[in-house]
Amino acid sequence: MSTGLGAGALIENVRIAVDALRASKLRSSLTILGVVIGVSTVMTMAAIVQGVRDQIVHSIEVAGPTTFFVMKKFSTTPLNPDNLPKEVRIRPDLSEKEAERIRRLPEIGYASLWAQILSRIEADGVRPQSMAVFGADDGFTEVQGGELVNGRWFTRTELQAGSAVVVLQEKTALRLFGREAILGRWVRIGGRPAQVIGVWVEPANIFAPPGQGVGAIIPFRMMDHQYYVDHTNALWIPVKPRAGVSVADAQGAVTMLLREMRGLHPGDGATFDLITQDQVLDTFNSITGVFFLVMIVLSGVSLLVGGIGVMAIMTVSVTSRTREIGVRKALGATRRDILQQFLIEAATLTGIGGAIGIVVGLSLGKIAAIAMEITAPVPVRFTVIAVVVSVTIGIVFGLVPAQRASRLNPIEALRYE
Repeated sequence: MSTGLGAGALIENVRIAVDALRASKLRSSLTILGVVIGVSTVMTMAAIVQGVRDQIVHSIEVAGPTTFFVMKKFSTTPLNPDNLPKEVRIRPDLSEKEAERIRRLPEIGYASLWAQILSRIEADGVRPQSMAVFGADDGFTEVQGGELVNGRWFTRTELQAGSAVVVLQEKTALRLFGREAILGRWVRIGGRPAQVIGVWVEPANIFAPPGQGVGAIIPFRMMDHQYYVDHTNALWIPVKPRAGVSVADAQGAVTMLLREMRGLHPGDGATFDLITQDQVLDTFNSITGVFFLVMIVLSGVSLLVGGIGVMAIMTVSVTSRTREIGVRKALGATRRDILQQFLIEAATLTGIGGAIGIVVGLSLGKIAAIAMEITAPVPVRFTVIAVVVSVTIGIVFGLVPAQRASRLNPIEALRYE
């Protein structure tokens, strides 16, 4: 029997390790399960978070990095409109007049007052789940991207009158009407009728504050007149600077105008917030950073439990195979051979768990991505880390029982029953 650390000895120890794991399937399976849970948690969350982040970055590119938003109050979590802090209550709501004055600034290429509600859109008895409905204007694609593939946008008369017309998002139109003719049909949005005049296709991975996929777009005044709108969280003015004007210059012009319109003195604090696309991304990164930390802690606990399981299994394995260890030593196996054998067993145990965990995690991430309608790429970095961590755990937690096995006296081991 080879006793060195060459390829032959390594292959021999791997074979012995696999045979030992097969001999105790239940114990090995339970130990592997702990590693699988920890690794799959990391992989699933990493895939989802990376997919959502890519979605946001792509959509910022669609809307253009110069687009910014005027809001009554920007908050990382929606504020309760029935219990607003005093500093928010004293802020005036955004108005169409302010949006119109901003639009006329020489530095500005586009500005309009938008709103959003969450509502069911139904037709002919078909009632999909609640979706985001935007109250906007015919410049919607300038900020959100995408294109009109059928019909038309709102006329000036329809916008001014708040007419009951709607541009459906393509997927919504298909859910409601299938492949039938759509233009001129009627739908009910939150129980109120609206006539379909167009179909819009959203760009891949759309995102814009407050951040939700769009089911339909109606004239802003129709939304303002017929629906309850949360003026704190769901009312904002998207602004795009004119070509050649920097974001800083455009924001400066908007800030000066709003302060003047609201009668603010030089020492007064602003009663509105300006949010850039970069700030939206930074906010998301800070939120997901905490999320990642919690995820790592939770999955770390799972991996720790798996590691303790490995130590327990390997300790039992050393005890139950004492006589085998004695035979191997009597045939010439060194302490190094025995140590290597049991470390390989532990690493194999956690390596298998890590591999299964990666497959399970990526599969769950893909399923979640499909359900959320996002693209979840394979997190290569986390895949490599997961493999390294799982094998390392096997080696670290298997070291103590492996050392115990390597130190057994061959004569006493042979006498063990």
